[in-house]
Amino acid sequence: MSCASCSSKGSGTPRGCNNNGTCGTDSCNKLTVFDWLGNMQTPKDSSIFKIVEVRFKNSRKSFHSLPEQVKLVVGDPVIIEVENGYDLGLVTLTGDLVRFQMKKKKIAIESEMVTKILRKANQEEIDKWHFLRDKEPQIQKRARELAISLGLEMKISDVEYQADGKKATFFYTADTRVDFRQLIKDMAKAFSIRVEMRQIGLREEASRLGGIGSCGRELCCSTWLTDYRSVSTSAARYQQLSLNPLKLAGQCGKLKCCLNYELDAYRSALKNFPKPNINLKTEKGNGVFQKMDIFKEHLWYSYTNEWMNWHCLSLEAVLEIIQKNKNNEKVSSLEQYIDNSTTSLNNELEVNFENVVGQESLNRFDQNQRNKNKRRKKRNRNKPKKNA
Repeated sequence: MSCASCSSKGSGTPRGCNNNGTCGTDSCNKLTVFDWLGNMQTPKDSSIFKIVEVRFKNSRKSFHSLPEQVKLVVGDPVIIEVENGYDLGLVTLTGDLVRFQMKKKKIAIESEMVTKILRKANQEEIDKWHFLRDKEPQIQKRARELAISLGLEMKISDVEYQADGKKATFFYTADTRVDFRQLIKDMAKAFSIRVEMRQIGLREEASRLGGIGSCGRELCCSTWLTDYRSVSTSAARYQQLSLNPLKLAGQCGKLKCCLNYELDAYRSALKNFPKPNINLKTEKGNGVFQKMDIFKEHLWYSYTNEWMNWHCLSLEAVLEIIQKNKNNEKVSSLEQYIDNSTTSLNNELEVNFENVVGQESLNRFDQNQRNKNKRRKKRNRNKPKKNA
């Protein structure tokens, strides 16, 4: 979902609106909510909901009540009264859908968190707001230099200016407690503003900065994910993933949030599988569990004396053997219950892969290059030699 100005040019390169997430349509911003009630007319007997959702920098959003006789649409810049000044934000949601969002976030209509909107922002306030937004990277760089000079073990990841330019909030991450009292004094003296330090977690830092994940898409926490549930290594074990921290960790250094997406499906599927510590008793020997394919319902077992030879069994066959073992019956061997459909399927896949790609030889392109070299040599021989 993007605005019309974000479409591509005739050459295929993206055009872009160059507003850096502050365009009026608000469709290229983080955590944007699609107003599926926007095209519906409100009934005559009901009144329009008098609270709107306002977005500030990055994903920070809040709810504010409308002043009387003022109509706002999505994308309007508005002035919000804050402590010792004002701030500017963009309207991201209006109408009855705001009521659902407040219910979802457990914010009451009469709550103190719902403050009033003063007015619409004029052009002078908007220009000042853009000027302060462009100034933030320089302030962040200078603040990092001040923190390094004081020897503080902290990382200042983002800076957010207030729209009136009187206050700036510095977001930082740190492993331990940091005494930044001297840092606040130095920054207030260098920037001539009121300074607020706010510590955030590593996942919240990744959501503010954004980025591209290993899947090739934008980070979930910076686009649509709002609640950061705890992720444990048991989620990887349920999904039969190798416990490699380089593959399981995201850009924040924590376990990837997407490990929880399919966890419920794996848990429900594993209810039908036997426990891995159950051995299959046969006359040839005990079968020990090696691995499983959960959704294909295949399990691999090997004999205690033949660890290199794995036998693929279907889930029905394994449950049948376990039931016979409970009745003090031993089957003849695991080979009797081998699932032949998997081996035939693997053979077909290998043949199809070779036929489709057609890579019979690694030197299949070298022959044409040799012919070209031969033609060049023949041309050079036939050319008449120039007299010196």
